[in-house]
Amino acid sequence: MANYQYKGLDARSKKVVGVIDADNPKAAAQKLKKLFIYPIEVVESEERKKARRFQIPGFQERISTMELTVMTRQLSTLVGAGLPLVQCLTALTEQVENSKLKNVIAEVKGSVNEGSSFADALSHYPKVFSDFYVNMIRAGEQSGALEVVLARLADFTENQSRLRDQILFALMYPAVILLLSLLVMMVMFTYVIPKISLLFEQTHQTLPVITKFMILISTILRKFFWAIGILAGAAFYGFQRWKKSPEGKERYDQWTLKIPLFGDLIRKLAVSRFARTLATLLQSGIPLLKSLNIVEKVVGNIVIAKAVRQARENIAEGASIAGPLKASGAFPPFVIQMIASGEQSGELEFLLEKAAEAFEREVETAVNGLVRLIEPIMILVMAGIVAFIIVSFLLPILELTQGIK
Repeated sequence: MANYQYKGLDARSKKVVGVIDADNPKAAAQKLKKLFIYPIEVVESEERKKARRFQIPGFQERISTMELTVMTRQLSTLVGAGLPLVQCLTALTEQVENSKLKNVIAEVKGSVNEGSSFADALSHYPKVFSDFYVNMIRAGEQSGALEVVLARLADFTENQSRLRDQILFALMYPAVILLLSLLVMMVMFTYVIPKISLLFEQTHQTLPVITKFMILISTILRKFFWAIGILAGAAFYGFQRWKKSPEGKERYDQWTLKIPLFGDLIRKLAVSRFARTLATLLQSGIPLLKSLNIVEKVVGNIVIAKAVRQARENIAEGASIAGPLKASGAFPPFVIQMIASGEQSGELEFLLEKAAEAFEREVETAVNGLVRLIEPIMILVMAGIVAFIIVSFLLPILELTQGIK
């Protein structure tokens, strides 16, 4: 569907202008007639034309988490002001800058205007609005607390975006160091070493084993760089395909949880997402079993997801929440204790939220600690590799100078 700008006359012959979504201009005109508007002019919106004109084949404008958060926050404010939902969505289309999100909102508005519920209209765009988002909106519509649910959704997405950005920012410096080190090594192997090895060939000097090894690596990189690139690309593509398969995904997630240092961090991140999501869903009035079904899809780790699924099945048969989760062995004792206390006290949502906050703080602290540990290790490793290369060529140079003396 696309957005079309129209000019027309309403039932009182008054001029009206606006935007409507449809598959083509003819469908847009038919929609307007159903709304008792006689179309005079229907043209594709300028934003849609620009997006189509400058779009690179295979690439589309992305909707970031922060843009979705801001949109949700604005909608919460508009709904809280007592405006009708269609009018709120109309105002959003004027405030949102991302053209793709603007088109989606306009199409959602069209569906709502035709009688669809807000949640059902959002469910047609699963790449933009997750099951979690749609079910939260549905709960808000059914309970009459859409404003509150939208505010919780904005808080949730903003919190998840902040945590992810903190982790990425912390890992940026080690990534830059690694990239620069690899670049230096590539220059040495493809430019510096060939120059030095040419000097040794002219002197017909017997070279140490480590020097011959360095020259061999340099020769392979220079002559077969294209084959190495193809093999690396094929290996990466094959790995990604394997990781997306059900068996590969499960094995990969099991392996990530066992990585020294990083495994515990990945587990804490998945558990914090579990606790935060479940708390938000329960606070919005979504039943426990349905909440666990949604949480299973968003935790981001198959091992944790299977534990949630098994717990949901046991709970459906009358078990408590804490017992099945404890039996899975996938959740830390602290979370189990908080859930058990929440069940007994009736404050499960509150204690889940506190558990999520605790684990998010632990993740931030652990990431910062790992970065401080990785930085010197990377520097020492790269310095050791460069020193090894230098020594491997310094030895024959010293032998050559001693022979001249």
